[in-house]
Amino acid sequence: MKMAENLRQMLALLEGERQALAGLDLERIITCADGKQRLCADLEAFEPLKLDEECEGLLNAVRRLNDINRRLRNMIADNVSARLGALTGTGWLYGRPMDGLEALPR
Repeated sequence: MKMAENLRQMLALLEGERQALAGLDLERIITCADGKQRLCADLEAFEPLKLDEECEGLLNAVRRLNDINRRLRNMIADNVSARLGALTGTGWLYGRPMDGLEALPR
């Protein structure tokens, strides 16, 4: 299989992952993660120094979409963490528990 074809598949997979993240579809998110692992293993077989213009463009698109998905995953994780903290009364402020903080002088 050609590198460009693998990169197109990765692009489609990342688009599906973005939709799964937006819809909080856990099964599809896991399926996409497995697919990314498989495609990354396939892509490792290619020589990185021999990229043509098409592959460079696809690779840049894959990097951008993967970065967008990573940011979306992090936002979701932060949101879930904040909600769990609010439910349990253990809020966190910049990585430290808030219940042990002293009040600021006025």
